[in-house]
Amino acid sequence: MSEKKKSKIKKIQSTGHLRKIMADYFYELNDASKKGSPKIAWCTSVGPAELLLSLGFLVHYPENHGAVLGSSRTANDYIPVANAIGYSPDICSYLTSDVGAFIKKETPLSRGYEGIEGVPKPDVLVYNTNQCRDVQEWFNWYSRELKVPCIGISSYRNIGEIKDYHLEAIVGQIKDLIPTLEKISGNKFDIDKFKSILALSRDCTRLWKKVLETNTAAPAPISFFDETIHMGPAVVLRGSETAVEYYTVLLKELEEKAAQKDGAVEGEKFRLYWEGMPIWGKLRNLAEFFIDLKTAVVASTYCNSWIFDAFDPDDPFTSMARAYTEIFIVRDEKFKENYIEGMVKQYKLDGILFHDAKTCPANSNNRYGMPERLEKKLNIPALTINGDLNDLRCYSEEQAQTNIEAFIEQLETK
Repeated sequence: MSEKKKSKIKKIQSTGHLRKIMADYFYELNDASKKGSPKIAWCTSVGPAELLLSLGFLVHYPENHGAVLGSSRTANDYIPVANAIGYSPDICSYLTSDVGAFIKKETPLSRGYEGIEGVPKPDVLVYNTNQCRDVQEWFNWYSRELKVPCIGISSYRNIGEIKDYHLEAIVGQIKDLIPTLEKISGNKFDIDKFKSILALSRDCTRLWKKVLETNTAAPAPISFFDETIHMGPAVVLRGSETAVEYYTVLLKELEEKAAQKDGAVEGEKFRLYWEGMPIWGKLRNLAEFFIDLKTAVVASTYCNSWIFDAFDPDDPFTSMARAYTEIFIVRDEKFKENYIEGMVKQYKLDGILFHDAKTCPANSNNRYGMPERLEKKLNIPALTINGDLNDLRCYSEEQAQTNIEAFIEQLETK
C-alpha cells in the first residue's frame, strides 16, 4: 500500500462563490478598521455573535485567523514569538500563532487579499469560555496590549443534562454585556433586530446541517477536509443573508452529487469519523492520502460543532444560551460517547479516527479511554493519531500515514 498514485481532489463548483463571500467579509472588516466605522468586535467562534451583530458591530473571529495561519502553514513562524513572551508551547497553538503574528505585524491575509495589511483593530473583545479557558487568556492579552475593553461569558463545563440553572446563569451573563456594548457601539439594543439576526443564524445552521447530512449517502459527496473549508460562512457569516444564500447553493450541488452517486472518493470502500481538530497545515495531504486508500472521512465532531439547533427567535436569550451551552466540547464523557455512537449509526461508519492535538486537550477526546470503550461498544476499530491543529512540529506525517495504512488494512480483513 506504500506505492500509491496521487489522486486528484474533486472540485466543488460552489468554491468560487465561497471565495468571493469570504473575500468580501475580510475586505469589509479591513475598510471599517481603516475608517473607524462601523465598530469592530472580536468574538470567540462560539460566542454571542448575534448580540454583537444586532448592535451594529462587524465581527472578527481570531480562531478563524488561527485556522488561516494553520492552513497557510505559517503558524510555526509565529508560535516561538509568543513562547518568547511567556506563553507556553503546550497551550493553544491558535493563541500562540495568532499572538506571534500580531507581534511581528504579519498576517497571511495580506498575501491572499491585496491591500489588507493586518487584522482589523477591535473596539471591544468578547469571549465565551465554552470552547476553553485559553480564549479568555488570549483576549485578555489583546486587551492589555491594545487598551481595549474585554468582556465575556464564563460557561459551565463537563455538563450532562442541561439544567435550567445553567441557562439562567448564561442568560444573565449575556444580558449583562448589553450596557457596555451599547456604550461602545453607540447603538441601543433592539430586541426585534436581535431576533431577526438570530433567525438568520438559525436558517444558516439548519442549512449547514443539511449540507453535512448529504454524507449519509454512499458514496459521500464531500469529504471532511473540504467541509472544514466550506464551514467558513457558518463560523464568520452566521447571522447574515449571505451565509443562508451560500449554503442554499452548496446544498443543491451536494444533493445533486449524492443523487448521481458522484462521491468525493472514487470507488469509496470505507467510511470514517474524524474526532478532534483538523490538522490545518495537512488538509490537502490527508485528503489525497485517504483518496488513494479509497477511504472517505464523512463525518466529524468538528464540523458539527457549528450546528445550533436550539436557536429560537421567539425566545432569543434562552435559546442562544442553550445553543452555546449544548455544544459537544462542553459536555461530559457519557454524552460524547452517545453522540459519537449516534453518528456512527447515522453515517454507517466503519471506523473512528481520533486526533490527539498536542495543544488542544479540550478537543482531544482520546485521552481517557473513549476509543477503547467505543471499540468495545460498537464493534468497530478506532485509531489515534498524534498531531496538532497548528503546530506541525507535533505531527509526523510518515508515522501518521503508516498507522492509517495499517488501520485500513485492518478494515479490509474484517
